[in-house]
Amino acid sequence: MTDNSRRYPDSAIRVLDHRFNALRIASASVECLYQGTRWSEGPVWFGDGRYLLWSDIPNNRILRWDEQTGAVTPFRQPSNNANGHTRDREGRLVSCEHLTRRVTRTEYDGTITVLADNYLGKRLNSPNDLVVKSDGSIWFTDPSFGIDSFYEGEKAEPELPQCVYRIDGQTGEITLIADDIEGPNGLAFSPDESLLYVVASRESPRTIRVFDVAADGRTIDNNRILIDAGAGTPDGFRVDIHGNLWCGWGMGTEELDGVRVFTSHGEAIGHIALPERCANVCFGGRHRNRLFMAASHGLYSLYVNTQGVKGG
Repeated sequence: MTDNSRRYPDSAIRVLDHRFNALRIASASVECLYQGTRWSEGPVWFGDGRYLLWSDIPNNRILRWDEQTGAVTPFRQPSNNANGHTRDREGRLVSCEHLTRRVTRTEYDGTITVLADNYLGKRLNSPNDLVVKSDGSIWFTDPSFGIDSFYEGEKAEPELPQCVYRIDGQTGEITLIADDIEGPNGLAFSPDESLLYVVASRESPRTIRVFDVAADGRTIDNNRILIDAGAGTPDGFRVDIHGNLWCGWGMGTEELDGVRVFTSHGEAIGHIALPERCANVCFGGRHRNRLFMAASHGLYSLYVNTQGVKGG
């Protein structure tokens, strides 16, 4: 970070609308926690162990950052080019793997259970990001990014269109949720789970789509644009308890790189500038008020005056 991060308020935290003032802490600055990845993704917080896991996809590893010591150590290598992570409602790690083209769960004893690797007998493309709903169901995106080259997996021809899927929390049944999103990427629910947000990362410009979740909690409809990203490139994101979207943003310019914050109505209100593009974020810390940001080559954090939604 620049020397500005040593001063309060940190000039990297930019107010685009006065409503963002209520979400920032004047005496908190952006902290660089680690440098040395090729492409950081999928941060997930483990409060019971006070550590964070995140992916370094091209290096085929999951890293662990320890809150008490600041140490970074390998958690899993090889990781099957793991990308997005979350925790299920029982606290277990759930991961998207590019190399094996599957969604997995890490059990308490460290063994790995395959939750999804095909749909109607055809292999998934490369599961990218996922979120767990309060009913225990797992919703994940399946673009082709991991099979487009040999950089984040193995190059291959897609067998399925790029879709969003749901894994039933009770039966394990896999159902197709949406097939009308160009390059579905990051996804998250609104705090009351009445809305599902999905990044359409192959639209030009990129957009963040919003859907209404049906009363049964199992299907969605009314696909519409919430955010037109313009020159920005949203990737992964998380939602706070007030419904604001904290989005990984970029790319390649000082103005765009970092995290862009939007209201639930799609209005840009704040920006956290980083020296590199941010791919994905999560909330952690004792009170879920520390934003962790997985950027291109590193991991960053910032304390904020809000909290991430539970399960996010």
